[in-house]
Amino acid sequence: MRRFAFVVHPLRFDDFARKYPVTRYLPQRLVETGFKAIGPIMTGHTTGVVSPTGEELEGWLIGLPLTPKILLESPYEWVLQKLERAGRIAENLGAEILGLGAFTKIAGDRGVSLANRLSIPVTTGNSYTTATAVEGSLMATKRMGINLETAQVVVIGATGSIGEASCHMLAPHVKRLRIVARTLEPLTELQSRLQAAHSDLEVTISQDASEAVHDADLVVAVSSSQDTLIEPEDLKPGSVITDVARPRNISSQVNLKRPDVLVLDGGVIEVPGAHADLGFNFGFPPRMVEACMAETMILALSGRLENFTLGSHIAVNKVQEIHRLGQEQGFKMAGFRRFERAIDEREIDLIRQRAEKVWDQGWPAITNASSISTP
Repeated sequence: MRRFAFVVHPLRFDDFARKYPVTRYLPQRLVETGFKAIGPIMTGHTTGVVSPTGEELEGWLIGLPLTPKILLESPYEWVLQKLERAGRIAENLGAEILGLGAFTKIAGDRGVSLANRLSIPVTTGNSYTTATAVEGSLMATKRMGINLETAQVVVIGATGSIGEASCHMLAPHVKRLRIVARTLEPLTELQSRLQAAHSDLEVTISQDASEAVHDADLVVAVSSSQDTLIEPEDLKPGSVITDVARPRNISSQVNLKRPDVLVLDGGVIEVPGAHADLGFNFGFPPRMVEACMAETMILALSGRLENFTLGSHIAVNKVQEIHRLGQEQGFKMAGFRRFERAIDEREIDLIRQRAEKVWDQGWPAITNASSISTP
């Protein structure tokens, strides 16, 4: 039996209300401040995960009642103390490795200092998140009939750890890549690195996400922004958007107003074991988790008890390695999902047909595809 632990936290203020209904009647800042005084709490118990090799896995979910705003705006030493307490709980439970979820892996130095304070290894899960985001994106472009030889590909949040690794993983498959981030200097530095490593790749830069995607055929959104960056009117008919970010970079209005684009939830993974119980409602069907948690589980099952993905840089060879290990341990992408709902091949066909209809009607003169009917 292998054992792991994973740190979770509320992504939105509404998450407090689901757990503690009385908070919906209180000011947000008051609730956030009040929960700062509460330490890590046991949130869930994972059982029944079994790899094809017969290895079993048990895990614990440890919750920090802190919103992204609190995690990012508080002094990191204070956040680190909270994370260390969560790590001590994991050690006492017998966990062999600790994974960091959502903004706990973005705050501070992305797990490096925490790993130095604990006796068990730590991983952010960003390598497997990158691997599955790129895998799903490439599969979707093929299904939508997009020619990657001529396609404009955009990575939003390109200078972040997942963003840069995604660029390098996409580079062998595409010819035109636009990288997007808020700060110019890191963008130009990444542009130089990408062009040096991939001589056939045309790399352009942008600091405006909504403008950058207007002509994009494929968008991979991995920004750590707490705000929505892409609205329905920004997108090209027939495009594929993989939204890995949590909170989402893509507006939920896209689901309602743009039935002619394929938006995918990045990094949703099905775990092995017919009776697997994750012990927590992530908003997915049974046996499905985010890729960052899946990485922690894969490492535990594989006996790779090491600080696998830490810091601001992700090595491409580790992305490839964790993808291979995931396949060996029976982890796989949970098909295509659009705004947390499974979609099948027929629905993808309909999206492609709607896009063709929008183009026939004279895009970009038409700026709202919400009236497009199902063919």
